Amino acid sequence: MAHNITELYDAYKEGKIDRRTFLKRLTLAAGSSAAALSFLSVLENANASVLTQDNELVTQMIKYPAPKTEMSAFLAHPNKAGKFPAVVVIHENRGLQPHIQDVARRFAQEGFLSLAPDALTPVGGTPENDQAAASERIRSLDSEDTINNMVAAVKYLKTHPLSTGKVGCTGFCWGGAMTNQVAVNSPDLDAAVPYYGRQPATEDVAKIKAPIMAHYAGNDPGINAGIEAFEAELKKQRKDYQIFIYEGAAHAFNNDSNPERYNAEAAKLAWGRTISFFKDKLK
Repeated sequence: MAHNITELYDAYKEGKIDRRTFLKRLTLAAGSSAAALSFLSVLENANASVLTQDNELVTQMIKYPAPKTEMSAFLAHPNKAGKFPAVVVIHENRGLQPHIQDVARRFAQEGFLSLAPDALTPVGGTPENDQAAASERIRSLDSEDTINNMVAAVKYLKTHPLSTGKVGCTGFCWGGAMTNQVAVNSPDLDAAVPYYGRQPATEDVAKIKAPIMAHYAGNDPGINAGIEAFEAELKKQRKDYQIFIYEGAAHAFNNDSNPERYNAEAAKLAWGRTISFFKDKLK
């Protein structure tokens, strides 16, 4: 069957059949629409790793198109038929670590199609077991290109065959700042949840279309210095926003792989709020 499906996809890519015909034939060949969508996800990412399935989730590494490159990303979704609201998950300044892949899985367990891009793709990808090297690579990234690569993740999920077309974005630390930039630069974004992320320039707040829920640690003076001006501009521009500050928590309080920073109480409360927010805004 796999051989026939590959030939069918080749015919579609070569323009011999249109997409509607391709999808009909793929469904027949796969045996169901759910199986067809799973095959399609693999076929449209020729460089994808082997798709992994269990009773709850389907996960895989994929490629998605960006303006200047193809980006690597970790994709996770529920192992069931249907379409799902989607969430881009942007990592900290240490690259696409196992912790962030786990966060993407958690979103999938909550019923989302989640995509965690490796922002370091243009500079060789996230190095294994070397967080210091990953941080160095983060500093070498071109800022404008990186923003465009994350905005491209939103576009990718908008039209993904398993997506409802509703897309949110969240991120942590460096990824929280990047989530704010996605909100500024992606009019297609439907919701944004930056965790302890540096705020966008005041003059850029007017460009934000998506509702915002921002989480901050109480003990994070460098990041928190920008909250007052950010909130004032959000109010001035009449944006839909919520800001939560978790007293007693430090920067990176959600990262349960970092026992020095992790704050279980704050992480649980912020996570519950995040899931409720996305389920409301992405329905």
